[in-house]
Amino acid sequence: MEIIAGTTLKQLQPRVWDPESPFHLPELRAVMVSFSDFHRSKSLRERAMKDGLHKALDVPKRIRIYIDNGAFANILAGNKLPTRDYWKFVNQARPDWYPVPADFIPLPSMTEAEQESCFRKTMYYNREYSFDGCVPVIHAGGKLGKYIKAIQAHDKLSRKKVLALGGLVPQFLQTNGTGPKTNAIDSILTARRAFEGKIHAFGIGGTATLHIACVLGLDSVDSSGWRNRAARGIIQLPGRGERIIAQLGNWRGKEPDRKEMTLLRNCECPGCGQAGIKGLKENGTIGFARRATHNLYVLLEEVKEIEMNLKAGSYQNWYPTHVFNRMFLRLIDYALEKKNDSMPSM
Repeated sequence: MEIIAGTTLKQLQPRVWDPESPFHLPELRAVMVSFSDFHRSKSLRERAMKDGLHKALDVPKRIRIYIDNGAFANILAGNKLPTRDYWKFVNQARPDWYPVPADFIPLPSMTEAEQESCFRKTMYYNREYSFDGCVPVIHAGGKLGKYIKAIQAHDKLSRKKVLALGGLVPQFLQTNGTGPKTNAIDSILTARRAFEGKIHAFGIGGTATLHIACVLGLDSVDSSGWRNRAARGIIQLPGRGERIIAQLGNWRGKEPDRKEMTLLRNCECPGCGQAGIKGLKENGTIGFARRATHNLYVLLEEVKEIEMNLKAGSYQNWYPTHVFNRMFLRLIDYALEKKNDSMPSM
């Protein structure tokens, strides 16, 4: 499974994709940027449309560039969706992966009528942009079954090789109306059973959710959490989740214990290699870059270890000794059980 590193045009540091950068992570294969960032920066948007995304962002060709349509950010801000500008942009800037110009997440807190409206508007864009390399978007939750039926009933959409699954973050966070976190697992498994092509899941690239994504056979996930957590003084630890390493502002959380500090001292990422734990605790851009690099390194290494154990058939014995979060242990148990239930008996 591939980790897509979400980043922002406001701050492209650390340049983890750049072989010349002290924060280079060779395992990284793809990044994601939001069209909403380009829409706010006319000069950069025009440069990308003229020269292509890779040249405009100074990203090597071997790194795939994914584009997020930015619809969710625009909807939250109350902005009109710039769908025509988006379509013109992707045609000229040439990203490697791009979804339909707009999708509308039917949040569990919405009324039935509101969720139905989101479903209909998203399917409108899926159908209108069913040509070319545009990736259709469906959403987890109560409308997922309708999405799948609508995709399967459409001549072009049913033959797509790639699908994007959104709306999982509210389910994992258990926001208002979502029900148990296991609903997110059910949604992923439902989509995986119904679709034989590649499935990309938006926004679930955390150390614990990576296990669920790999177990259930997702092909790629994106996350900006490696950066967002770093800005708050938070680092990721393999199998353990988030820990506060730098006291910045009002952010609070669990600090690393003695065993976890030993893990950090032995970390081989470029961020830790520069100045160790002391460097992770620094303020300013350099401290942020070290923490962010560390976080992404942990995610990339976690996927590598998960997949190695899945391939070797040792995952079920390994993960209970590796994951130290009881809630996510139960979710992984559930994911494995549900996946095994769906397997045909011999």
